[in-house]
Amino acid sequence: MTLQIKNIEDFQMGVILPIYKPYEWTSFDVVKKIKNQVTKKIRQQLDIRLKNFKVGHAGTLDPLAEGLVLVCTGKATKKINELMADEKEYVATIELGKTTPSFDLETEYDQSFPTEHITEEMINEVLSSFIGEQDQLPPIYSAKNINGKRAYDYARKGEEVELKTNKITITELELLEFNLTTLKIKVVCSKGTYIRSLAHDIGKRLNSGAHLAKLIRTRIGSYSIESSVSIEEFEKFLATL
Repeated sequence: MTLQIKNIEDFQMGVILPIYKPYEWTSFDVVKKIKNQVTKKIRQQLDIRLKNFKVGHAGTLDPLAEGLVLVCTGKATKKINELMADEKEYVATIELGKTTPSFDLETEYDQSFPTEHITEEMINEVLSSFIGEQDQLPPIYSAKNINGKRAYDYARKGEEVELKTNKITITELELLEFNLTTLKIKVVCSKGTYIRSLAHDIGKRLNSGAHLAKLIRTRIGSYSIESSVSIEEFEKFLATL
């Protein structure tokens, strides 16, 4: 256990919790769970009802992704914007030869493409072409705000909308594994980078198609996945305070 918390009052003063978000949970699910548990513990131990006790997270992780989410409590919520601006690191598994409208497994396959021509040398050349500052088009199935609604609300209704590109920076892109139609990469990037869009764009530059099959966030700034705790581990830790 790596949490540097000595007593329940620390949560009111403000702590940053490196939590491992499970697959299919939303980032809000994690925040809600942590807030409910901490609030209950404070009521039991201090016999007080908290008003305006804030709990938030520094950077949304898609439900189909897992890994590090930083949950901030109390006065530490003031650091959320600062934490969100930090560099991110991911390990992504990409399936070649098939695309989906959402660029991941949220939606069904819509097109198939040849992959026989793709070599490891070709992949490395394509990956290196993504290094640096660039304009990236977000997925239509995303939480981008368009005229007061989320982009995915339009997408799920089959309505077409025009998305604007984001200015992002990719500082590192390393091929970890390549096996026929599957590749695993490590990505180090700036705030606002959509790894789903990166997977889709990699497929296009390989003269094929691709979608994101699995994603794990491994680092946010100086916080790494090695120091994170699961929801279950946090519950056990909270019981010891």
